[in-house]
Amino acid sequence: MIGIGAKIEHPSFGEGVIFGKEGDFYRVYFKDLGEKELGIDYDGYNIIEPSKGESPQPDVTDIIEAINHVFDEKLSALTSYIEPAPIQIGEKWMGGVMTLSPEDSELQSKEIPIETFFHKIVMVRDRLRVLEQQINSDEKLNDADKVKLQQYITRIYGSLTTFNVLFKYKEDSFSGEKK
Repeated sequence: MIGIGAKIEHPSFGEGVIFGKEGDFYRVYFKDLGEKELGIDYDGYNIIEPSKGESPQPDVTDIIEAINHVFDEKLSALTSYIEPAPIQIGEKWMGGVMTLSPEDSELQSKEIPIETFFHKIVMVRDRLRVLEQQINSDEKLNDADKVKLQQYITRIYGSLTTFNVLFKYKEDSFSGEKK
């Protein structure tokens, strides 16, 4: 039986569940596409699981999955607006190589693309920022402990100022303690 709650397989849209009816259309939630409308008289789909009973209801797991899909879409749209622009390396370093040479000339040197090294430095900074947020929002730490831990993080930022030369924009670089 086709109706609300039926699971269908559409040739183009894939697997879906009928969750509503408006006029001559079924409202169908498709896993990969979200919500679509299909004409009631359309017969180009296969019924995977018929609807149940006189007033059938969609499966709760299908509803949860649909809600999660919508939340994921909305959240990704929201974060695309608030996500900062990617941190850029200075042009003069593009394509460059960092060479680590041991004192002993018998030992082999190691070359690392500067972009790879830069990416790792930016990841360290991002993780320090997350750590700061965790510390500041921790309810078990008192204010004195938060300040103490924040001072360590500030000193770490100060130690990383050596790498500021790699950043394209000064505002993206590290800053330590202000005196």
